[in-house]
Amino acid sequence: QVQLVESGGGLVQAGGSLTLSCVASGMAFNRAAMGWFRQAPGKERAFVAAITGIFTSGTPVANSVRGRFTISRDNAKNTVYLQMDKLTPEGTAVYYCAGRGESWPSPDSSTYDYWGEGTQVTVSA
Repeated sequence: QVQLVESGGGLVQAGGSLTLSCVASGMAFNRAAMGWFRQAPGKERAFVAAITGIFTSGTPVANSVRGRFTISRDNAKNTVYLQMDKLTPEGTAVYYCAGRGESWPSPDSSTYDYWGEGTQVTVSA
């Protein structure tokens, strides 16, 4: 049984930083592409960033967060991270970790097989 468990969300002031973590279990983690998505109130779930599994390369990032957010992974710990800097109130959302059986880091949420329950990030003005 695959489980993805996010942590690290919270309340932060605009301009601040947060680091989200997602620990995976029950899956071949090092082969899997992992992604972060977010859903703001009243909006659809949106792509944030993704990172490749071992058989491919690439770390696509949404234009809205490029240069401020960084995705990384530690295969020894089965963990993927999202470092978020220079946060703005538009970053307020529930952030979801996702994993897929393929190594290619897709920005399309429909291609992901596994999802965490999400962690709330609130950015105050």
